Order: sequence, then structure tokens, then C-alpha cells
Amino acid sequence: MKKVNVPVVTLAAALAVVLTLSLSANAQSAPDLFKSKCAMCHGADGTGSAMGKKMGAHDFTTAEVQKLSDAELTEVITNGKNKMPASKSLKPEDIKGLVAYIRTLKK
Repeated sequence: MKKVNVPVVTLAAALAVVLTLSLSANAQSAPDLFKSKCAMCHGADGTGSAMGKKMGAHDFTTAEVQKLSDAELTEVITNGKNKMPASKSLKPEDIKGLVAYIRTLKK
């Protein structure tokens, strides 16, 4: 029977907890990410800011936007469209969270 090195196992478990907590602390929630990346043009409530409306930003609460598939919304967020810039720095899980958040903005 092999002996388990308790201090090594304890250290590994502690490091795993610390790493998980630090990654969670750095992640932004979808609403916070929306506020920091999208609200300037699309408005805090998704209906479009004054500046965004002048630039053609979509109102996320409309049926037109809500009928888009998750893949279509992901494509627009990732690669941009018209005057909207690409968001290449966002992680796939951030984009997935934004798409889910946009779904909550429907009328």
C-alpha cells in the first residue's frame, strides 16, 4: 500500500482553492461586462444611448434583435458589424455571458 504524502496533498488542495478564487475575482459578471463594454452605445438598459442611436446602435429589447440566434449575436460581438468594433479581447465565456444577458433585455 502506498503512503499518501499529506503535506503535499494539502498544499495542492490549498493552491487549487487559491487559484480558483483568484480567477473568480478577476472575472466580470455579464451585467458588469455589458456596462463596461456595451452600455456606452447600447445604453444601460439596452435601448440605446443618445450617442449610440446616432451611430445606429441596435435596441436590444426589440424583437428584431431578440430573434437573432446565439451564434449570430456571438458573431457580431466577436467580429463587429457596421460601426460596432470587434471585441476580439473577450473570452468565449464572456461573450456567452453577454449573449445570455442580452436575452434578459427583451420587452
